Amino acid sequence: MLTRRTALASGALATAALATPLHALAQGKKDSVTLALVLEPPGLDPTAGAASSIAEVTLYNIYETLTKINPDGSVSPLLAESWEVSPDLRTYTFRLRKGVTFQNGEPFDAAAVKFSFDRAGGDKSTNKDKRTFANLSTQVVDAHTVVLINKDIDPDLLFLLGQATAIIVEPKSAATNASKPVGTGPYQLAAWSRGASIALTAWPGWRQAAQLKVRRATFRFIPDPAAQVAALLAGDVDAFARVTPRSMAQFKGDPRFQVIVSGSRAKTILAINNAKKPLDDVRVRRAIAAAIDRKAVIQGAADGLGVPIGSHYVPGAFGYVDTTGINPYDPEKARKLLAEAGVKTPLTLTMTLPPAPYARQGGEVIAAQLAKIGITAKLQNVEWAQWLSGTYGAKNYDLTLISHVEPFDLSNFAKPDYYWGYHSAQFDQLYDKIKNAARPADRARLLGDAQRLLAEDAVHAFLYQPQWVTVANKNLRGLWKDMPVFVNDLSVLSWS
Repeated sequence: MLTRRTALASGALATAALATPLHALAQGKKDSVTLALVLEPPGLDPTAGAASSIAEVTLYNIYETLTKINPDGSVSPLLAESWEVSPDLRTYTFRLRKGVTFQNGEPFDAAAVKFSFDRAGGDKSTNKDKRTFANLSTQVVDAHTVVLINKDIDPDLLFLLGQATAIIVEPKSAATNASKPVGTGPYQLAAWSRGASIALTAWPGWRQAAQLKVRRATFRFIPDPAAQVAALLAGDVDAFARVTPRSMAQFKGDPRFQVIVSGSRAKTILAINNAKKPLDDVRVRRAIAAAIDRKAVIQGAADGLGVPIGSHYVPGAFGYVDTTGINPYDPEKARKLLAEAGVKTPLTLTMTLPPAPYARQGGEVIAAQLAKIGITAKLQNVEWAQWLSGTYGAKNYDLTLISHVEPFDLSNFAKPDYYWGYHSAQFDQLYDKIKNAARPADRARLLGDAQRLLAEDAVHAFLYQPQWVTVANKNLRGLWKDMPVFVNDLSVLSWS
């Protein structure tokens, strides 16, 4: 769901529509597409909110960034045509694309880049990556050249500058982007029916407008698993990224659909409020972690589409180490840890669950497991806006099941006001060393140390790395195979 970032599927229908929708016969001529999302974005400004659903609608569609993240995780030019990195890895010189304008007619230039990054790192910023931008000094050389000087060495900076928090905004319109977004991208907001859908239309002023195959895109919001399946089977939805995994089998056997199973850098965790008693005691957190059978959670929450993790890092990422053995499933040990901590059972805790099916389903599995060690988990189902304001914003929770989808988000553990309530001088020092490690070997070693520390501190019950399922009409082309970040890039979609 959250990004560097967070996110955020399950159910099936007993019957399937056998008839092919009439409009499918003419898809070669289609220039529109309907996509579905589990969650509705709370606004359309990704610099102002943490919900990954904002980027799912707006990134690379309405707004653009200096760099573009590709499905394989590589980075290519977007608003920046090229760049140079200094030998000390702290200074980045970007050559900007010429002839680009914002959708309100204002020019895109180095001044807009400086405004965007200074705003993102400023005192009044609500950007969830504020710390990254606060470390940047942005200097305008000329209208089409900008220099970024980073306080830290950050090998991931070019990737981070392609994320939604790094969009380039037009100064005059920045304050109203949440409801009236203005970017340099290929699409504009056409309509927003709150609670139902968002429609985007191709912007004629985009520099490559003639190449767009999709002229209109509608995003529908369908959190209910059964309704997700029904919409796809009826042909009401052309593509559903991160749909309920439980429905995958029936679509694989249907020649009208394509099914894509994507890798991810997401971490699904049972987040623990480290600032609340008795959860501030590491023995209690370790007991919670030891009570959870990760494989059972993966089966119940994600229908087996996931890989166990022991820390806030996933297999395949640079510097990954396997920490699943630090807090293994051991209910007897969990009961002993609670006793050592002086906790009298039953201990009642509230587990807050956002609407995504993985959370609702996984919450029930975890609650049953916690009950076996004397912890009563009261399940509290909330809507996404409530989760963002109450859990993430006000830190009003004990436990919550959530997927953090951003690839490089270890920095969250060094943020003193982050919703987890975790404070560790040892981790802060370690993370500073990671940020300033110039040699890859040193960085990998330090990343391993950080993963082990988070596991030993049992900051959360780290659960699994999810795999995302996309179900789409077989004739839709350009869908991402893997998802290093949550994006629905409309500019590359077409109908065969």
